[in-house]
This record gives sequence, C-alpha cells and structure tokens, in this order.
Amino acid sequence: MTHKKIGKERKRFWVIKVEGEADEIRPQKISKYIKAMCGIAGIISAKHNIEDLQEMVKLQKHRGPDHTGEYTDPGFCRLGHNRLSIIDLSAEANQPFTDNSGRYHLTFNGEIYNYIELKQQLKGHYNFKTNSDTEVLLAAYSVWGKSCLNRLNGMFSFAIWDSLEKRLFAARDRFGVKPFFYVKNDNEFYFSSEIKALNSILKHSDPNERVWANYFAYGSYGMPGDTFYQDIQQLPGGYFLEFQDGNLKLEKWYNFENRLKDYSGTLSFKEAKQSYTEILKDSISLRFRADVPVGFNISGGVDSSLLLALVNKSQENNKIRAYTFYTGHKNYDELAWVEKMIKTTQNPLEKVKIQPTDVIEKARFLSDIQDEPYAGIPTLAYATLFEAAKKEGIKVLLDGQGMDEQWAGYDYYQNSNNTNIIQGLGKTSPFKLQVLNPEFQKLAKKPVYPKPFNNNLQNLQYRDLFYTKIPRALRFNDRISMAYSTELREPFLDYRLVEFAFSQPEAHKIFNGIQKFLIRKILEEIAPKNLSYAPKRPLQTPQREWLAKELKNFTDDNLEKLRYSKASNWFNFKEIEKEWKNYQAGDNQSSFHIWQWINTALLMGD
Repeated sequence: MTHKKIGKERKRFWVIKVEGEADEIRPQKISKYIKAMCGIAGIISAKHNIEDLQEMVKLQKHRGPDHTGEYTDPGFCRLGHNRLSIIDLSAEANQPFTDNSGRYHLTFNGEIYNYIELKQQLKGHYNFKTNSDTEVLLAAYSVWGKSCLNRLNGMFSFAIWDSLEKRLFAARDRFGVKPFFYVKNDNEFYFSSEIKALNSILKHSDPNERVWANYFAYGSYGMPGDTFYQDIQQLPGGYFLEFQDGNLKLEKWYNFENRLKDYSGTLSFKEAKQSYTEILKDSISLRFRADVPVGFNISGGVDSSLLLALVNKSQENNKIRAYTFYTGHKNYDELAWVEKMIKTTQNPLEKVKIQPTDVIEKARFLSDIQDEPYAGIPTLAYATLFEAAKKEGIKVLLDGQGMDEQWAGYDYYQNSNNTNIIQGLGKTSPFKLQVLNPEFQKLAKKPVYPKPFNNNLQNLQYRDLFYTKIPRALRFNDRISMAYSTELREPFLDYRLVEFAFSQPEAHKIFNGIQKFLIRKILEEIAPKNLSYAPKRPLQTPQREWLAKELKNFTDDNLEKLRYSKASNWFNFKEIEKEWKNYQAGDNQSSFHIWQWINTALLMGD
C-alpha cells in the first residue's frame, strides 16, 4: 500500500494505490471517449452454427441495441456482442474487438474507469487505434496477461479468445457488478450476460431445486456460483476462468481478506474521514467520464443524499437530473426527504408515481427480464426510474448502492442474535415452511457463510458484501437497467472505498447507537443536519398492503397459476390457502412469502 499526503497539511491521510497503477487521486476529468454497457455471448465448440450465436445476441439486444457484432474462429469459437453506444461511436470501437496482432479477440461488458491512466502506461507497448476503454483492456491483457486484472478500476465482465493457443480467458469484476453466466457441456462451453441466452442453446434447463428450496426456506438467492437453473452457473465476482481443450479452470483473482492486511495501523476519526472523502470524490469523478447527460437515482436516505451533494460540489457536474419514485403512501414514501435535499442542491427532479396498476402491467415483463426471482414491488418501482430516464434520453444513471455494507447501516449489525437477511420483518418469520411438500423441503440446507474475521460485525458485513445483500441487489439492478438500455454506475462500490471502510474500527461505523456514523459526519458538513441523521427506512413501498387489497385479484390469479405451474409439486396448496387467508385478515407483518409465490408463478407458470 502507498501512503500519500493529501493537501497542504502534513498529516497522514491514506490513499490506496494498486502496485504499478497510475495515481488514483487526480483533478476531475470529463472524458470524451468511453464505451457503455453491453451484452456478451460466446460458444466454444466445433459444431455449433452461427444461427445459435445470433439467437443468443438477439435475446440480449436490449443490453446493447446500437450494434451487434460477431467473430468466428472456424471449428473452435464464436463470439457475439451487443453494444450500447454512449461515446466513441466509430465502427472501429465495435466489438468483438481484435488486437493489433490479430491473436486476441475480446467481447466486453462494462467500464474500465481508469482506462486513461492505463493507456498512458501502455503506450510504449501498444499502438492504439481507438479512444475506447475496450482497446485499453485488450492491450492490458496482451501486455500484462491475467495480472492486468489487479490494475483495473471498474465494473466488467469479459471474455478473450486466444486464436493461437485456442484458449478462452474470462473474468468478472471484484464484486460482480456485471454478470457472466456459463454452461459447460462435455467439451463445449457457452457463456452470456443473461440466462435466457443460454436457455436458447439448452432448449430446456430444469430448475435447480436445491437453490429454489433454500429460497423458500431461508430467503437465499444461492451461493456465488449458483443460479436457479440446474445446468447454468455463474462466474463469481472476483474470479477468472480459462477453458481449453475441454478443460475448465476457475481461479479467484481478488482476495479481499488479503487486501485488508495492507491497512495496518489506526487512523484517527478525523484522518479517516478526510481520507475516505478524498477517495469518494475521486470515485465519483471517475464515474463522470462520459460525454452524454448523466442522471441520478435518489432516495431520501443518507447515501444518495451524500452522493448528490458531492456531485453538485463539482461545477462540471452541477444540476444533473435526479429521479425518485413515490407511491402516495405516507408510511413508506421518502419524497419529503428527497425534496429537502433537492431544495438544497436545486437539481431538476423527476418524480415517478407508482400505482398498483403498474404492478399488474410490469410484473410479468420484469420476471422475463430477471430470469430468476426478484425482490418484489420495490424492484419494480426502481425499474420505473430507468424507464423514465430512457424516455428523456438519459443513458447513464448513478445510484448509492453499497454504503450500508461498508459502514454497517442495517439494523441487525447491532444485534448479534439477528441473522435475518430480509429487512423490515419485525419479529415475524417470512418463511412459511409448512407450505412446502416434505420431500422438497428436505432439499433445503441453511447456507453457511465464511467468517474470516475475529469479530461479528465484520463477518456480517463480509456476508452481505459477497454472499447476500450486494450480489442480490447488483443482479436485480443490472437486469433492470439493461432492460431499458441504460448504464448504471455505482460510485460507492469502488474497491478502494469498500476496502478502506471495511478496515475501519467499529466506533467509526457505529457510535452511541448511530449507524454509518462517519458518513453522517461527512454529510452534515454539506447538507441539512436533519438529512444527515435521517433514520434508515427499510421499506419504501406499501407492498404488504397492496397485495392484500388493491392487488388482491392479481395475487389470487397468480396463486391459481402456481397450482398448475411446473413448480406445483413443491407446495401444499391447502397450507398456501390458509396463509393467504390469514394474510388478508391482518397477519401481514411480512409480505415476502406472498411475493415468493407470485414470483414463482410468473416465472414457472405456462
């Protein structure tokens, strides 16, 4: 780790720098050349035809409607790409992208935010033809090999075909912001950005009943390599894979626990606040490298308020358009808190009202987009922000995901006996095991998560970061944003921020019962105090009320559909009927189980 002094004071403020990487703290720049989110696909096989690949990229076209590209190494490999163009619209930057030697071929989804700095380091080793981060990524691999991954600051999922060695190399970013699904079938290998593309090759993939059983029994969405499909897996965040001659090898390239060992010593609260603020400003600056209008999703919470305040402190990024949703239900809406913040910053605000009819209209569409279970009406409400942004020509949106996991923002971080991974439950269990048929229920095994640290708080944060909260949110968010051909950037998930915050002592995170304490102290200097100490509100939509009342017929219809679905043998429908009646009668502290059944019907009903 590098120790650098920031500012004029001779005090030790720490900024983390990866070995061999250009300095990460810099004046803000606005780049004119950066590509955008995309869809990737590939077939490593001697026998599949081009129509198979074309069907895969067709099913992912919403991820990149601006260009579709293909590459073929006859008898070995086919690569496909869907491009969402933001800047550098030249055909030379289209993908799959081939390096100068003609040996390496890349299909890439994501952003390499520090590509300008990397390009400077590579100029003596590679002759660049474009202004894209795509070419920088491929040049980095051709010069540094797989070790290039440690130099990348970004969100990415990519595959590189070596046409000389006949080998595929693929990697996913540290926290799994961008997806990578794959199937290994004997000597063949297929990959894509979305499950539906792989299902087009498989024609049929049975449900992974173990994952489904754990979903109903424990609220788990699977371990890092799991999907809800028997034959389809995903590359975990922070891993790479190699496939050659029918052999598949996975390897972890990002070791979070080892990275934290670099953070030896203890900073004072003031020093930690200063250092974190500097990295945060730089992270935001990197994610404003775009030459198109950038929008911002805002709730009334501390995290998005902090992000908006910092964005507006930069004159170049002033007055970006903000998007928020509301339902008109006073017990859930955050609109009043949002408007307090907007009154301070004077950003234009687009308020999107969510109504029960929106659920009826969009629930099936989102199930088709997600391919797997999603988190109910809050996810649907979030999707409307991307729909609104797309209508207004906004191709890039930022949000505040990741702060609760860094700075211990969830209520259970203060209760070591609370192992829930579902928020807002009170004392009611959301899991109704009696509705599961015994044979199916036996498949459920309570997930056991690693505990690499010597304290309960960090182990809970670690669980949420790599196994529960963040993987689940990133999966929902990627598929929502891509459904509307929109790029979503997560400034708080810059790995430098996560590592720094995670390593801080508990008193910097929770002080006198106040959670996310350091973040609140940063915000109170640049926003109204009542915002910086606003309580966390775990529920933002009236899902529990709507399902029983305004959406009663919708719920009835889907419970009936579930009875005749492919999943019908998993359930005891007499018990489901009993639970549904109890719910309508007022036993509705949790609506999670009701949404599970609806979502399963949407996914598995004919």
